[in-house]
Amino acid sequence: MAEPEGPEDRKPESDEAHSAFTPPDGFEQPPEAPADESPTSEFAVPAGMAAPSDTHPDSEGSAFAPPRTYRAKESPPAFTPAQDIPAVRLARHTPWQDRMRAVLRMPVGERPVPEAMQRHEDEGPAVPRVLDLALRIGELLLAGGEGAEDVEAAMFAVTQSYGLDRCEPTVTFTLLSITYQPSLVDDPVSANRTVRRRGTDYTRLAAVYSLVHDISTEEEEVSLEEAYRRLAEIRRNRHPYPGWAVTTAAGLLAGSASVLVGGNTIVFIAAAISAMLGDRLAWLLAGRGLPEFYQFVAAAMPSAAMGVGLSLTPLDVRASAVVTGGLFALIPGRALVAGVQDGLTGFYITAAARLLEVVYLVVGIVVGVLLVLYLGVALDAGLTPETELPSRERAEVQTLAAMGLSLCFAVLLQQERSTVLLATLNGGVAWVAFGAMAHTGDLSPVLSTAAAAGLVGLFGQMLSRYQFTSALPYVTASIGPLLPGSAIYFGLLEIARGNLNHGLASLSKAAALALAIAIGVNLGGELSRLFLRVPGLGAEGGPGRRAAKRTRGF
Repeated sequence: MAEPEGPEDRKPESDEAHSAFTPPDGFEQPPEAPADESPTSEFAVPAGMAAPSDTHPDSEGSAFAPPRTYRAKESPPAFTPAQDIPAVRLARHTPWQDRMRAVLRMPVGERPVPEAMQRHEDEGPAVPRVLDLALRIGELLLAGGEGAEDVEAAMFAVTQSYGLDRCEPTVTFTLLSITYQPSLVDDPVSANRTVRRRGTDYTRLAAVYSLVHDISTEEEEVSLEEAYRRLAEIRRNRHPYPGWAVTTAAGLLAGSASVLVGGNTIVFIAAAISAMLGDRLAWLLAGRGLPEFYQFVAAAMPSAAMGVGLSLTPLDVRASAVVTGGLFALIPGRALVAGVQDGLTGFYITAAARLLEVVYLVVGIVVGVLLVLYLGVALDAGLTPETELPSRERAEVQTLAAMGLSLCFAVLLQQERSTVLLATLNGGVAWVAFGAMAHTGDLSPVLSTAAAAGLVGLFGQMLSRYQFTSALPYVTASIGPLLPGSAIYFGLLEIARGNLNHGLASLSKAAALALAIAIGVNLGGELSRLFLRVPGLGAEGGPGRRAAKRTRGF
């Protein structure tokens, strides 16, 4: 028989068990709660404070809803950064380019909510139609050579004017897309459009800008149906200049460029004839569906052949001026300026695609000229690099030639007749500034070119702000006299003669001049927007451009 367990060996009953948190000797045990009360939690609301009651006991809250204890007027300061968030005021009388560009450069969470400029039905705007209209307008602008930032600004202006305030447009070289999010909990609506065909028609570009201006202005009532009707008319409009006028302008452009680099009357006529032949040959290949690369190869050959032919004659003419004049009509200055502008404004994918297009077109020109120059060297045509600058005594003649070049360039770009005169004068100002710095002041040609292009960009941006239109009609034609046609020709001639080092050095100079033109144009435009303050667009306490800050590169 087992012995009974002693007091020290007996297992205590459950009601006699002690907790590890039993207070030590000298401290009183807290009174036990009555048996009928449930245990409390350490997260329970203290006595004397009432918990907020739910509006509905079965309702489920959203993850995006603010806490019930949050009050906008009594928000803690930790939710608001101490600085670097501008309070933007968007005045309606300012140009839509400035307003939309400033908003697009702001973070999404800091963008102000503007009022819709166009009235719509009570049920709200037709979201798919508004997005489609914005994409169609962006397609015309991008196909016409407009920069990616201005295309996004135009698309954003359309959606904002029709009441879609949470849209994000995206522009690449061939693809346009836009996304609209009705609210933080609704599914976004996206649409896109592909740009498959490009063309140069600045009259159409100005008409699209006028349409966007009317849509984004409260004084003009433009319904969706009216906007679609005007857009269809813009697409159906014919070019302002017929084909024969464009071909004649190409010839006169090449002749003016040949005079600009020291040619005489015979050179002017030869350059004009060869450029018109090249233009017709390029149109013939375009009608057969060949890519632009082969069109540029064919267009560059007549001018080079004319230069080689003149060098074989006993005439005392400057054959290099004929080739140089033909190159002025072919260098893709418009695509170069747009590509560099996209890169400087942060659209690197679009900039890379545009610059790659420039490279292909320039290679086509190089191939066409080199094929003829190799033939000329084989025939002992007497082609020699004529690197001396034109005589300074011909300043008046060269200025008139520069203005004629800009005039013909404006016709090639199919500009409105009202903008041709201003673009011509702007080109004359650019050449005078370049001649004063490079020829008279003996400064670096690259620096002189950049300064002259800066004036072109400055005046072009000022004229566009005055007219509420694009700056391209006032800029692209005006940079024609600054294009590096002679540097390209001398580089190709040296390569054809076997002097590879000298040829590459001259081509590098041409690339530097081209980049100086593009950077100068962009800098001039930025300076005009920086110093011409826009009333009502800036931070509290004074106008400024804090809303236009871009992302830093680190």
